[in-house]
Amino acid sequence: MLDIKYIRDNVEAVRAAVKNKKANVDVDRLLALDEQRRHLMEATENLRAEQNKGSKGPKTPEEIEVLKGLKEKFKTSEGELDIVQKEFEALMLAVPNVPTADTPVGTDESQNVVIRTVGAVPKFNFQPKEHWELGAALDIIDTERAAKVSGARFAYLKGGLAMMEFALIQFGLSVLTNEKILKKIIKKAGLNIPATPFIPVIPPVFIKPDVFQKMGRLEPKEERYYIPADDAYLIGSAEHTLGSMHMDESLDVAQLPLRYVGFSTAFRREAGSYGKDMKGILRVHQFDKLEMESFTVPEDSLKEQDFILAIQEFLLQELKLPYQVVAICTGDMGGPDARQIDIETWLPGQNRYRETHTSDLMTDYQSRRLGIRTKRDGKSEFVHMNDATAFAGRSMIAILENYQREDGSVEIPKVLRVYMGGMKEIKAKK
Repeated sequence: MLDIKYIRDNVEAVRAAVKNKKANVDVDRLLALDEQRRHLMEATENLRAEQNKGSKGPKTPEEIEVLKGLKEKFKTSEGELDIVQKEFEALMLAVPNVPTADTPVGTDESQNVVIRTVGAVPKFNFQPKEHWELGAALDIIDTERAAKVSGARFAYLKGGLAMMEFALIQFGLSVLTNEKILKKIIKKAGLNIPATPFIPVIPPVFIKPDVFQKMGRLEPKEERYYIPADDAYLIGSAEHTLGSMHMDESLDVAQLPLRYVGFSTAFRREAGSYGKDMKGILRVHQFDKLEMESFTVPEDSLKEQDFILAIQEFLLQELKLPYQVVAICTGDMGGPDARQIDIETWLPGQNRYRETHTSDLMTDYQSRRLGIRTKRDGKSEFVHMNDATAFAGRSMIAILENYQREDGSVEIPKVLRVYMGGMKEIKAKK
């Protein structure tokens, strides 16, 4: 969440963020509650001090009656403060992050802005197939059996595609944990930032409701899988338990930037997408994902996101996949985001670019809720946080469609072959 002092001092910027992000927050009510809360806090503390002072030493009957009156006033004031505080905190949690100055203002995805396009769109001398057609013909994606076993929007990944997923994970880890490669990426991007490697993590896939709320990712709840017996949710991305792992801690400033790369299964109901992308694995309830998460000092967080974006582009360039970098507008970005940059990769079967990667700069919005700090010059401050996709299931879709051949086989990108036992192609069994 935002600092209430920041909200008081930057009311118009907060109003604009609420409006442009289509958040349902009454800023005037929040400010009124803040004023009432501060008044009640002062009054309650004064009554407490008066009580403490009056309770010392022997008392006359009259003084005892005065103390009883003070006690009742204190209880009343404390009760009023509790009611106001709860409403105030609920509104504070609903206030979205303020977008960066370079974030486009817009109402929906149609007003996102393409920053650059990289790589030539492949030309085929045949009609390219969609990934689900290739997957069925090659017997590497089986949604029919998965539907019988688990329901719609689930899939079995088999054979060469299962191997490709693990190859992508290994390739991603080989880059993110290699300081020499990271230095080259930083140099090419023209950044001045440490090349600290990412620490590999396999995080829990269960998260407590209050922690999910502090991450600012619990809503919309209809997108989440809730397990009542455990009072826990299944995560929608590794970032949810990576970002919260240092909750209520103070990080040594010498450790920063602290970078993690987490691999986990992600679970999403896709509640608002009925009828969309029903075939294949583009929009499913369960998929695996390699996710980046970082903690930095405040002044480095924007550069950190630029660095993470450069990593994402490096990965796609090594795979020789055409893509475009897109600045997400205010009406299409998440509430906790200060700046969101997506990468859309070309899918020949659909004849369009589709989102495969996202990177989210959170500033101190999450760390303030989570209580993640650092200390410099004797002063405590909240760290800034970034999260971003390294690889997810959609990367495999892009490979299948861009590397398909007329005979229905799929070439394996050269950079992945070393992780697939030298396999050069996926082809139908005879």
